[in-house]
Amino acid sequence: MSDRRSPFALGVSTATRSVLRLAQPPARRSLPGLAAGVGSAASAVALLACSAWLITRAAEMPPILFLGLAVVGVRAFALSRAALRYLERLLSHDAAFRQLGELRLGIFARLLPLAPAGLAGTRRGDLLTRLVRDVDDLQDLPLRVVQPLATSGLVAVLSVVGVWWVLPSAGLILMVCLIVAGIVGTLATAALSARSERDLAPLRGALADEVLEVVENLDVLTAFGALETRLTELAAVENRLRTASLRSSTGAGVQAAVISLCAGAATVLALIAAIPALGSGGVSGPALAVVVLIPMAVFEVFAMIPPAISAWRQVRSSAERVATAVPETIPAEIPSDVALREASEPTAVVPQTGNPLIELTALGASWPGTDHPALAGVTLRLNAGDRVHLAGASGAGKTTLAQTLVRFLDYTGSYGVNGVEARDLAPAEVRRIVGLCEQRPWLFDDTVRQNLLFARDTATDDDLLDVLARVGLADWVRRRGGLDARVGERGALVSGGQAQRIALARALLADFPVLIVDEPTANVDTGLGDTLVRDILSAAAGAGRAVLLISHTPVPAELITRTLTLTAGSGLQLEATPGEALAP
Repeated sequence: MSDRRSPFALGVSTATRSVLRLAQPPARRSLPGLAAGVGSAASAVALLACSAWLITRAAEMPPILFLGLAVVGVRAFALSRAALRYLERLLSHDAAFRQLGELRLGIFARLLPLAPAGLAGTRRGDLLTRLVRDVDDLQDLPLRVVQPLATSGLVAVLSVVGVWWVLPSAGLILMVCLIVAGIVGTLATAALSARSERDLAPLRGALADEVLEVVENLDVLTAFGALETRLTELAAVENRLRTASLRSSTGAGVQAAVISLCAGAATVLALIAAIPALGSGGVSGPALAVVVLIPMAVFEVFAMIPPAISAWRQVRSSAERVATAVPETIPAEIPSDVALREASEPTAVVPQTGNPLIELTALGASWPGTDHPALAGVTLRLNAGDRVHLAGASGAGKTTLAQTLVRFLDYTGSYGVNGVEARDLAPAEVRRIVGLCEQRPWLFDDTVRQNLLFARDTATDDDLLDVLARVGLADWVRRRGGLDARVGERGALVSGGQAQRIALARALLADFPVLIVDEPTANVDTGLGDTLVRDILSAAAGAGRAVLLISHTPVPAELITRTLTLTAGSGLQLEATPGEALAP
């Protein structure tokens, strides 16, 4: 991440400061928009001052030559105000949106090393809100915090100097009223709504999490009569969010009232101070109109400061949530070199004749946040053409082994991939060799075609239909209307067996030399499960591919080369046909 420091990053944690630095565009992008914003605001003040002088001076009926410059000035300031305002919106939003893209990439770069094992305990609704809504809110840092504060502050100083030059007492009054408005408005807002503004982002995350929980489990909650209770909890969170929003709006209303009162006071006091000077000849009539009316324009610009401070509290809260979405340190159970290795040139696996595709020696692994290893002392060798059935009771570590082989979890002992130690490879390179069909494969809410193409984006429709035929889905796809048939949210429109077959088709398209299939029959009945296992092993079998089938149910002996049993705490043991699996 960049070392640029946000001007508002003081008093925040290191991780939050890093997020704020990512949210603020660099000077080369932000300064053009800032300059246009200052020019637009200054043109608004100058337009009112020039108009007041022109109208008052014209009432004295001087020769038209004396009014020419003011007439041109009114036109110039009117046009420049609108043009610069448009340019400021264009440039500042372009800079903010470009930076938002870099911010998202930065957040995902921090998140990816933990996925999926390191995020198992994360509530998905809250995480989604952090990565979408809270990240979106960070664009307010340049647009609603830095830009308004810089523009308002600079224009206010220039206006005070200008009024002071015409009439010092009026300039002093304007300065005092601006200071009072800034202090009182900010303090009043902080007292009324500061806490609510900080709570808005966490409450939005809690609401999203509750909504997702209810929607995803609607059928179960209804069946067990727990829906009303969850809806009551959901309503309570929504009420807290609404209350916080109302308090924030109350503070904004008080801000507007304080600004309006101070603007009126500055105008009246300037008039009182200018009348004696007009009588003594110290100031002319047109100049009096200028010093009296300028505060109205200045306070219109200055009114952006208190809301900017309120926006800063919300931005800071969102930045803290984004920063804490991912721990600053990667757990020891997650490969610690993921971010470094995947950002660098990956090390390639060079095939070596005679080496097994996979060779494990005394391998162990643990899940993040646990005190005891989930896997210990596993020794296994997989050669090309092997079809190994890995059995074992629930909790023995079968899924842990699968997650370790694709480098979602770090390991102890030795794990060789075609003769190369897995620690010496980028995890992405390991996953080009070892593929995983999970127990609950993820299907995107899209067509069958799109759910297959991301495995190999160069595949043609004929390729897709061919691989679907290999996994026994050709007739089903044809009945559904072809490759454009949708599978629904997380595969809601397909059965468990069909989802497993689609996942297998993806793996075959990717052409992994080693394919791990984790509990493919977990979501289907026994009869269909036997057919599914037979089809999986038949489709995945090949002279150059090794298949590790994880299943707690028996597999016909003619389909496999050996069966192994994984026992918690005692590694792999030979159960049936001879093989090269050894107990520790």
